[in-house]
Amino acid sequence: MKIATMIAAAAYTALPMTGSAALAPSVRSFTNPLLRSGPDPWIVRHHDTYYYMHTLVNRLAIRATKDVSRLADAPETVVWTPPATGPNAQSIWAPELHRIDGKWYLYYTAAASGRDDDAHRGVFVLENASEDPLAGEWVDRGMLRTAHRGIDGTTFAHRGQRYFVYSPYVGPDSVLAIVKMANPWTLAGPETIIARPDLQWERQGGRQILEGPEFLSGPKGDLFITYSASACWSDGYAIGLLSAARGSDPLDARAWRKSPQPVIATAGAQGVYAPGHNGFFTSPNGRETWIVYHANPGPDMKCTAKRSPRIQRVDWSADGRPVFPMPTAGVALDAPR
Repeated sequence: MKIATMIAAAAYTALPMTGSAALAPSVRSFTNPLLRSGPDPWIVRHHDTYYYMHTLVNRLAIRATKDVSRLADAPETVVWTPPATGPNAQSIWAPELHRIDGKWYLYYTAAASGRDDDAHRGVFVLENASEDPLAGEWVDRGMLRTAHRGIDGTTFAHRGQRYFVYSPYVGPDSVLAIVKMANPWTLAGPETIIARPDLQWERQGGRQILEGPEFLSGPKGDLFITYSASACWSDGYAIGLLSAARGSDPLDARAWRKSPQPVIATAGAQGVYAPGHNGFFTSPNGRETWIVYHANPGPDMKCTAKRSPRIQRVDWSADGRPVFPMPTAGVALDAPR
């Protein structure tokens, strides 16, 4: 859940980092965080280039780099600004850049002009036919026609079918729902709610929230969806995990099993608070799975632009389940290989 204090992100400038992030390319280590600001981070790798985005509130911008551990050296290129009026005029949150069928698609959350509230919020999509997402024309494909108002849309393909997952508002809860897609901007068929905030750790900060779903395919064919739970203004904000066995129907709510505890949570001894809103990407050699997420550097810092992006490698167990790292900050880590 995002709140009005996020407006500060529009004025907060991500300054270049010092230390390992600024060293020569031959140094294959880095320290988290990658930037001083970066709520709701997203990374996708296409060929030899990483493309990075995060919530900026009043615009959509991309950083492109060959070395994601040196993200601070990559300039920000604004690719879209919202219209002055209309259903997607303000509170531009949680951008995700996807390469689908030879085109780029940019999913983001926005609110209507004059109506910056949950009842007037939705997920929108832009399309770009250029090979380079920093160039070409972004065409507005409009708001996805979801069954409920909601935020934090993502998409993935499985066994030849594309799906859309988001966080709809259902009564007092924010839940997770999935639906088939006819194409990257059109939903097809009924939605299925696959998770509700029914665990105590998902109800911190005075709200019952599941948001920020992200898909991860397991090496043995199992399906995984991570999500962020609890209110983002609480240090109880954390990342949870849903899993479905190989061969499962993603639209079958009974197929999804929820881990009883978060897989990444506040680690005060490591200087990491309220970690959440993650994504996944692969290393240049294609053999490493990495997670990107944001976190605060101190306690009780709530939902502001001080949330910063961090990356760490995700390992896999012998039975094909993801093994998530202890979140760290200021510790030298090997860069993606």
